[in-house]
Amino acid sequence: MYTPRLKEQYSKEIVPAMQERFKYKNPMMVPKLLKICINQGVGAAVADKKLVDQAIEELSNIAGQKAVPTRSKKDISNFKLRKGVPVGTRVTLRGDRMYEFLDRLISVSLPRVRDFQGLKLKGFDGRGNYNMGVTEQIIFPEIVIDKVNRINGMDITFVTTASSDEQCLELLKEFGLPFKKA
Repeated sequence: MYTPRLKEQYSKEIVPAMQERFKYKNPMMVPKLLKICINQGVGAAVADKKLVDQAIEELSNIAGQKAVPTRSKKDISNFKLRKGVPVGTRVTLRGDRMYEFLDRLISVSLPRVRDFQGLKLKGFDGRGNYNMGVTEQIIFPEIVIDKVNRINGMDITFVTTASSDEQCLELLKEFGLPFKKA
């Protein structure tokens, strides 16, 4: 049976390394990646409803799982926004799909970012989670550039069981995420 490369790496290499570094008594205390949430706001969707459908299709291709639209929560007259109108897309990855996406993000997509010097260390939330932004969806190889009519960015959130930012940083570094040198 197939197991994702990073899932195997987690159990064989990352758990022992983290256990040694943080002096965990039990391997179950080692933080793990729970889920990866990808959100994409499509502000211009208020005027053109087809943009949300294209964003859902693109995000579904990137994630390997069907994306769902996010809807506005309230009316805002200045933005011509009505409650319940789709204004973005989101997808939550868990299990094997999460590890596959992380592997593609690290090995294929991030090296395609222009002038990339590493991920910023400011994206930690204090509870062991990390947020990063991607300015263009075309860094992902699943996107055909000829079919893209609008460049959209997205937010990617890594949710872990780590209790501190230091543990989360070490876990993500072990997975291979390239962080800037402090």
